[in-house]
Amino acid sequence: MGEMAQKISKVDHDELLKVLNEALSEEWLAYYQYWVGALVAKGPMRPSIVEEFMEHAREEYDHANKLGKRIIELGGTPVLDPKEWTSLARCRYDAPENDWIMELVKQNLVAERCAIARYQQICEMTFGKDYETFKVSAKILKEEIEHEQEMEDFLADYNAAVDHAGEKAEDPAVH
Repeated sequence: MGEMAQKISKVDHDELLKVLNEALSEEWLAYYQYWVGALVAKGPMRPSIVEEFMEHAREEYDHANKLGKRIIELGGTPVLDPKEWTSLARCRYDAPENDWIMELVKQNLVAERCAIARYQQICEMTFGKDYETFKVSAKILKEEIEHEQEMEDFLADYNAAVDHAGEKAEDPAVH
């Protein structure tokens, strides 16, 4: 971080770098969770959900890139060893033990909610203290909120379809 930027910054840089590296680790895990989920997914609505998973994977990669660059700008070093990701991450990677598409959506929903909490934390930590980090984290927060909504929408659509199918099967007019 430049001399003037250090003078005007009112944030604990060591703590901020620690939190940013935790978030960076979480982004790499989120990228992989979406990517691998898209590969193994089975079930209804698969094409549209897999497409969304791949879009989210690209966005998680972009988040990791932004965080890595910001860590360097702040004079830190991004996590260098992927083995450290799971120990640093508060938001966990869940291996897809069940490849049913809705189970994968639920796993990603949990991860998105954790990510929202993480970026809210960073925004609160940097608001009025580190404008650039705040700006980066607020943009990521906005996208994580969108991801959560999209996962919720998939679950709601699926549940509505199941409910509708149940109603049709019981309707004697359908036979």
